[in-house]
Amino acid sequence: MQKNIFVPEHIVHPFSPFFCEDSCVLIVGSLPSVKSRKNGFYYGHPQNRFWKMLALVFCEEIPKSTEEKKNFLRRNKIAVYDSIKECTICGSSDSSIRSVVPSDIKSIIENSKVKKILANGKTAAKYFLKYQDENLCSMLKTLPSTSPANASFSLEKLAEIWRAEFEK
Repeated sequence: MQKNIFVPEHIVHPFSPFFCEDSCVLIVGSLPSVKSRKNGFYYGHPQNRFWKMLALVFCEEIPKSTEEKKNFLRRNKIAVYDSIKECTICGSSDSSIRSVVPSDIKSIIENSKVKKILANGKTAAKYFLKYQDENLCSMLKTLPSTSPANASFSLEKLAEIWRAEFEK
């Protein structure tokens, strides 16, 4: 039986933060979508352009499996997590997010070489800036979302904007 996407549901983040000791950049989203939660890893919705965009940025093949995605992130020294540890949400609707418990971003920073944090869209940035301390907030740069809902940016334009942050 399919869940009603209009009914608020309390979600506890299903994934651990993904990072390695030598991760240099942390990408934060808001919270995994219903599809990502079902698929078991970050940006698992087939229409989200996250993996296609990163593949363009790093001139690599698009990773398909979770293990390929993890290897891609390791190779490129990228950490991935979300601004929200738990909340009440209707389906994957960012506008319905309530009762937020923020993620522990500080432990990622303390256990890696992350010096830059990139927010994948305005919602991720909003919750990051609302709940994280000012030192972490000073590391944050908000970039256009890779969500399919962000149709104002082509895949190529997204890659161009994101690439500039990895080249700095």
